[in-house]
Amino acid sequence: MRDTRESRLLLVLLIAIAFALITVDIRGGEQSPMDGPRQAAASAFGPVEKGVASAVDPVGNAISAVRDSGGRHSTISRLERENAELKQQLGSKDVTRNKARELDQLLKTAGAGQYAIKGAQIIAIGAAQGFSWTVTIDAGSADGIVRDQTVINGEGLVGRVTTVGSSTATVLLANDPDFTVGTRMEGSMELGFATGQGDRPMRVQLLNGKAKVKKGDRMVTFGSQAGKPFVPGVPVGRVVAIDPSAGSLTRTVQVEPFVGFSRLDIVGVVVEGPRTDPRDSVLPPRPTPSPTAAKAVPPPARKPGAPTSGASPSTTRS
Repeated sequence: MRDTRESRLLLVLLIAIAFALITVDIRGGEQSPMDGPRQAAASAFGPVEKGVASAVDPVGNAISAVRDSGGRHSTISRLERENAELKQQLGSKDVTRNKARELDQLLKTAGAGQYAIKGAQIIAIGAAQGFSWTVTIDAGSADGIVRDQTVINGEGLVGRVTTVGSSTATVLLANDPDFTVGTRMEGSMELGFATGQGDRPMRVQLLNGKAKVKKGDRMVTFGSQAGKPFVPGVPVGRVVAIDPSAGSLTRTVQVEPFVGFSRLDIVGVVVEGPRTDPRDSVLPPRPTPSPTAAKAVPPPARKPGAPTSGASPSTTRS
């Protein structure tokens, strides 16, 4: 629009109309006739204005975020706390199930061998006595524990008690190099002595140098006088390797222990041995081999010139 006399008069007229509307709105108070048009304009342009303002006003966004941060932080904290509680409950249920399973297996082993046991739990590994493979249990002299008692779990031989306090005791594990126990082979009853070798299989020296032994053969404890330090019949392990005999008077085999010494938890201290030697009865049943398909019998070899099966002999014409 050109800057002419008409345009200036139009601008003055618009300004006068605006002032008049403002005066009418102010004088009308809450009953102003301008409320209707103003609400319609707000409904039409309000959402657009809000969107534009939030996009171009980062300071306003920051203030709003700070204002709401308290509620959001408390919500996040509450969710994190509830999540931690759920994880703890699930973990405790898993631990409870594992303990119940180990205890059930321990009781079955003790029942099979007729061992009177005192249940205990591993509470520490290592000891001040200098043994390299020891654990501390939460049972001591107040619970009837004495030195040189056999310690077992549901899998078999764990070790023997070496030091006893009023409420705790130290157990020398069967895989310690200073540990030795008399053994008896399953079935053949061959006697020997097993010695721990740390994280390697136990070394068993059989007294009979000509003893027939093969991989997979199992052995149990032979037992000691009056059941100390070892009661008879406790599963020890299975043969995994046979050392060359070289004509020696004894024979040496490598035995993998049944017990996993790195995952011990619930154990039982044998406070009273069995009245009779359980022999091999404490060993778990051997797994039944799955049936194999019968091998097809190959047909007998055909002689040269002989007719094939099902074919009639050829005839010659005269």
